[in-house]
Amino acid sequence: MPDRMLQFIHLPQQTPDKRAPNERRADFDEIYDEFEPPRAAAQASRCSQCGVPFCQVHCPLSNNIPDWLKLTAEGRLEEAYEVSSATNNFPEICGRICPQDRLCEGNCVIEKGFDSVTIGAVERYITDTAFERGWVKPGTPLVENGLSVGIIGAGPAGLAAADMLRRQGYAVHVYDRYDRAGGLLIYGIPGFKLEKHIVLRRWQLLEAAGVVFHLGVEIGGALPFAELQARHDSVLIATGVYKARDIGGPGSGLPGIVAALDYLTVSNRQGLGETVPAFEDGALNAAGKHVVVIGGGDTAMDCVRTAIRQGAASVKCLYRRDRDNMPGSLREVKNAEEEGVEFVWLSAPEAFLGDDAVYGVRAVRMRLGLPDASGRQSVEPIEGSHFTVRADLVIKALGFDPEDLPAAFDEPALTVTRWGTLKVDHRSFMTSLPGVFAAGDIVRGASLVVWGVKDGRDAAAQMHAWMRQNATVAVAAE
Repeated sequence: MPDRMLQFIHLPQQTPDKRAPNERRADFDEIYDEFEPPRAAAQASRCSQCGVPFCQVHCPLSNNIPDWLKLTAEGRLEEAYEVSSATNNFPEICGRICPQDRLCEGNCVIEKGFDSVTIGAVERYITDTAFERGWVKPGTPLVENGLSVGIIGAGPAGLAAADMLRRQGYAVHVYDRYDRAGGLLIYGIPGFKLEKHIVLRRWQLLEAAGVVFHLGVEIGGALPFAELQARHDSVLIATGVYKARDIGGPGSGLPGIVAALDYLTVSNRQGLGETVPAFEDGALNAAGKHVVVIGGGDTAMDCVRTAIRQGAASVKCLYRRDRDNMPGSLREVKNAEEEGVEFVWLSAPEAFLGDDAVYGVRAVRMRLGLPDASGRQSVEPIEGSHFTVRADLVIKALGFDPEDLPAAFDEPALTVTRWGTLKVDHRSFMTSLPGVFAAGDIVRGASLVVWGVKDGRDAAAQMHAWMRQNATVAVAAE
């Protein structure tokens, strides 16, 4: 093993430099500077090249992390990119938005006392360099196989499946209700975490490879599901989950109480240069307002940090558990605190105050109890601990549920689970309809982008296997 590895003993952990909070509050640009090549190589050299790489074990994609860290430390960046992209269709996206502190970096064996390797930052550096140097090419097939695939949904799962199937020689058609490919990557995740040109670049690569996009198309509306099936040899449903979970209580229907995705979509559309009435008239614009965000996941962090950039008078995040028990990335919490967000831990809303519009949230203090069935500590209210938080805009970031797809697609033969997700054979990804597969959040429930990529890749492999046996046109050479 070269001496250049195992440098965690001598080198401290260093992430790419962050822009100052006052500077980044003023725009939606990414907050991290690019890694300088010598620093990237030095940070990669901190890897211990351990015999059991827990970083890889805890990566949903089983990325070969120690291998591309070693290649980066040795300056062999093109090879590092080839290794990285072999298991991940969008490494530059995952390097930016994955909660590495809960996945690869959080399970690095050198974490205790030395701090983990900066895996996400190196992953981003490798692929950004690959794009700059022209190493990233469209995934065009060597031979067309004469078969056609329809994919519903242009989010992470759908795009990953499209990439894999196109490389196998399928004619791939992607259908999406929105006017841009990317799904939540475009409309849900703010630019300070993922600048939109990063996603648009991947969209352009897929088009260059021959993937055909049909945007602004509502399946079950202008295009019936049965007609879509007739067009293609197999279909993948990868629509994601977009229906916001609601919150009850007195006053929950007051104007000024909005869903997180509605708020983030309007902000992202405005950032893309569109004129959005809900932003212009202030209904979904936090400028000058006292904002309260309810929730503790990554979507809540996106909302609080967006409100700061829109010029909110104050931004508070109410979460019923404490910092250690929140589901979101602790790195995002730290970034939000630096930017001026106030976290009100162990607090839950009970009522919303207002007449014509909300002006406050009445909340109650909570205490942690014993672990529940999921292993997380349960919570219970503290009697007599009520307090009121001023709020001109309340954003509900409580998670997402699936839409009723059988009704939306007018296809009652599609079966769902008791949670409303599509029911599939978890080995084959096939739904109750032969030749119709499903992957991503619409099967798994609301989850991480990296899991969507994983599911899209796995579903593509199963679709390929099924079509080789069942399609009417023989598949050409592998």
